[in-house]
Amino acid sequence: MPQLEAWEKVFVSDSNFPETMHARFGCITCHGGQAGIGSMDAAHEGVVAEPDAQEVCATCHRGKAETDATSLHSSLGGYRTVLYARSAPDKYPQIDEMMENHCDKCHTSCGQCHVSMPTNLDGGLHTGHAFKKIPPMNKTCTGCHGSRINNEYKGLNEGVPADVHWKQGGMSCFECHSGDQMHGALGEKAHRYDSAPTPGCLECHDTVKAGDGIGQHTAAHLEQLACSVCHATTYKQCYSCHVQKSEDGIPYFKVERTEMGFKIGLNPLQGPDRPWKYVVVRHVPIAPDVFDYYGEDLMPNFDAVPTWKYATPHTIQRVTPQNESCTSCHGNAEIFLTEDDVLEEELEANEPVIVREVPAF
Repeated sequence: MPQLEAWEKVFVSDSNFPETMHARFGCITCHGGQAGIGSMDAAHEGVVAEPDAQEVCATCHRGKAETDATSLHSSLGGYRTVLYARSAPDKYPQIDEMMENHCDKCHTSCGQCHVSMPTNLDGGLHTGHAFKKIPPMNKTCTGCHGSRINNEYKGLNEGVPADVHWKQGGMSCFECHSGDQMHGALGEKAHRYDSAPTPGCLECHDTVKAGDGIGQHTAAHLEQLACSVCHATTYKQCYSCHVQKSEDGIPYFKVERTEMGFKIGLNPLQGPDRPWKYVVVRHVPIAPDVFDYYGEDLMPNFDAVPTWKYATPHTIQRVTPQNESCTSCHGNAEIFLTEDDVLEEELEANEPVIVREVPAF
């Protein structure tokens, strides 16, 4: 996306905007500022470019705005859950400072989906201040979830086909991920996989069951394997994300290593909602020293959480390399997360997901 000039980000170009419901409240109602003043500088005193959802949006959209305050999109609570687990209470202030400098840019707000692009894309209005009930996917969802999900879903990684839901169905994010999910209306979550899988594959593919005519759909397979074990294909692994500030104080981060791959691990979230023994796992961008800029030993409990995490790759295919035949999976150590795949310093952290005995044929 080309870089926009400052005036292009704020210019209200939609000639129909004055007739819309939002326009009838006037600029000051949402953005503040001073009315009836001839000086532009004085008129803009106190202007808030990003109105607070609870103070402004909730006036009309009470239900959505109130739950959004605790949604993972707005709170980034999922990151804190995991980082606090690896850290210790006396280190939380440094972790919070790091997140404020490097992660809070990923916070969303009502406006960053429904009228402007996210801060992560340097902002800018979608369409001359027109409010979108259903935001444009390419300017919101994939603007933030781009390097992994967007590239995987749309087949932008070399040699990896687009997800079948995109290639065959042209399905947007919102056809699977509901507004209630994104607004936090389903209840406060500790992390993204807190509660039942939503959306779940069987919500649409409700005819899948043992004896449905597909040989691989045996009772044992359906009980022990998450759908993605057979139907996902290659996706990206990220190995560390070091954070720092430049000499002039600008926060930045650097992903040290990425690679494409596919790994099946033991299910670290096994329970009534996710009963399977095997799931797809992905390495997340974390290492013991990634936050050293903010202090020493900020993650003394690094091994409390795996670095190979339960994953939901957006690379779904009906036929994949691992489901072409029985021996494509059974006895094929290459596609399972074994001890040889794990960095020595991460072996203890990943004990819950490492496959010690590859299923034999």
